[in-house]
Amino acid sequence: MAALAEFRLLRPETLGEAARLLAETRHARALGGGTDLIPNGRRGLVAPEALIDLAGIAELKELVCHPAGLSIGAGVTLGSLAADPDVAARYPVLVEAALAVAGPGHREVATVGGNLCLDTRCVFYNQSAWWRRSNGYCLKLDGDICHVAPTGKRCHAAFSGDLAPALIALDADVELVSAAGRRTIALSELYQEDGAAHLLLKPAEIVTAVKVRQTAGLRAAYAKVRLREAMDFPLAGVAVALVRDGDRLSSLRVALTGTNARPFRLTGTADLEGRALNADALQALDRLVQRQVSPMRTTLAPAHYRRRVAAALAKRLASALWG
Repeated sequence: MAALAEFRLLRPETLGEAARLLAETRHARALGGGTDLIPNGRRGLVAPEALIDLAGIAELKELVCHPAGLSIGAGVTLGSLAADPDVAARYPVLVEAALAVAGPGHREVATVGGNLCLDTRCVFYNQSAWWRRSNGYCLKLDGDICHVAPTGKRCHAAFSGDLAPALIALDADVELVSAAGRRTIALSELYQEDGAAHLLLKPAEIVTAVKVRQTAGLRAAYAKVRLREAMDFPLAGVAVALVRDGDRLSSLRVALTGTNARPFRLTGTADLEGRALNADALQALDRLVQRQVSPMRTTLAPAHYRRRVAAALAKRLASALWG
């Protein structure tokens, strides 16, 4: 990796000041823990003229469990989230997802907001500047062709964050702030299927918090498959959340990461509700996953393997939660 390009470091103390600086400062980026942004900067993938360091804003570090649900500030570290006893007791799926990210040292500085806004990844993009130059660059940065799908017009770099599917399965909302005001949307609406522009943030908008509502009887879990056993991004990651009412499935939500340019919630699971989660239902879930994931040649693992792994994880988690 090369040295970072020169930049200004701005350290606001309030959310309002951060939003104003981001809006007024030319070529500025918001900085959480920097575990994704800084390595990308050293590879020449990003070169902001200024970084707005959010570490000094107390509001972003609030983590509150209350009877109606959970509020997670975007500045809460993944290590703090995983170690919180209330989160572990009520939302163990979030602990599973947080602990799946990188290594302990990364999790002590990496933030919830940063993991939700993780840049997409591809073997043709996450390379040194000289490698990308010799390969003619790519559609995501500096080029005009996607080496994964040369005849297409869309970037297929994959989103690889672990927290997003767990939170989407919990039907979480995300709070966004800019100099123009504050808004709240479903977390799933933050993303679109475009690896070069997967975040639907408005200009100079900051992710500030995630809100999770308490759902009676909900069970949820997250698992992923990766090339290395530790400190690696998912080839496929799956979160499943369900509510069982006797011998019937009352609710089923499945969310995936690592296979598409966005984390997404599986559609069609409502057709499995109102019946037992038996072998036929699990096979139907397998078909839903394999039809909707669209892994491409963005990692070192074959696309068909990642598709089958995603389906297998979904069935395994759903079966375990049902039982």
